[in-house]
Amino acid sequence: MTTSQNAATRLRRARSGVGAGGAGRPGRSRNAIAGQTRRTYSALIVPSVVLLVLINAYPFAVAASQSVHDGTLISEGAFVGLDNYVTVLTSEAFWKATRFTIIFTIVGVFGSWLLGLAFALLLRTRIPANGLFKVLLLLPWVVPVVVSATAWNWLVATPQSPIPLLLRQFGIENVLFLADPTLAAVTVCVFKVWISFPFMMMMTGAALAAVDPTVYEASQMDGASKWQQFRMITLPLIARSTYISWILMTIFCVNDFPTIYLLTGGGPVDATTSLTVLAYRTVFQNFQLGPGVAIAFIMTLALVAVSVVLYRQIRKSSVE
Repeated sequence: MTTSQNAATRLRRARSGVGAGGAGRPGRSRNAIAGQTRRTYSALIVPSVVLLVLINAYPFAVAASQSVHDGTLISEGAFVGLDNYVTVLTSEAFWKATRFTIIFTIVGVFGSWLLGLAFALLLRTRIPANGLFKVLLLLPWVVPVVVSATAWNWLVATPQSPIPLLLRQFGIENVLFLADPTLAAVTVCVFKVWISFPFMMMMTGAALAAVDPTVYEASQMDGASKWQQFRMITLPLIARSTYISWILMTIFCVNDFPTIYLLTGGGPVDATTSLTVLAYRTVFQNFQLGPGVAIAFIMTLALVAVSVVLYRQIRKSSVE
């Protein structure tokens, strides 16, 4: 038997769990090893899971109790069952806030993703001062939101702000970005995209860095165009990272309170009131604890449903 044949035989024996002497270690089949690995992983995960349950179980139980009582911030109140949920679901303010929350979330998720993807692809090319460009693009995300909101207020809030003054030079008069309901909603959504796209850029950039460049070289030799490479190679290979970033950004948008409250306070005429802002007002301004917590629970259920759907897409997007 030649040296290469001996090496091939040893390799086959190693894959099947058989030692060099020809006898396998008893009780060490692949299934047994896999089972032991799963038990090890479970033993490592269980402490973290138990800790998370202990930290979150009590607040969750208290909030669930508050949502079915007619209480205030200082007293639990009488038990009312599902009346708080019925009150919320039949409220016009709730559905108006729901519509804006959906629009705000869709624009925030896909707007920031498209912009982040574009910059991530741009940064993969050789451009002058690439490192400095990356740092500058991270600033909207790094700067505290209160600073960004204050800057945007200075830019658009009044007729004497820089952007309305600039538009006036082109003959566009009386553009009230934060006083007009439609313009206020557009401004808030654009602001959300502005402060969120660096996060998407980092997520997408990390996924693109893991793609093997030889895949593009092979496709180019086969005559694939840039658009075909992007559609058939780039998007499928970064699909997992994309769905994960969508899940995270959906959670960020639905739960986003400071972005909206600092910029518009939920106005004008509740045009930019999201479910989070509505829940805050209900509890801390109207002192209706039960309905406010019920709104929060409905938001949680909606986020869980969206996360489950996107998580299934993550599992389907596995690329062998």
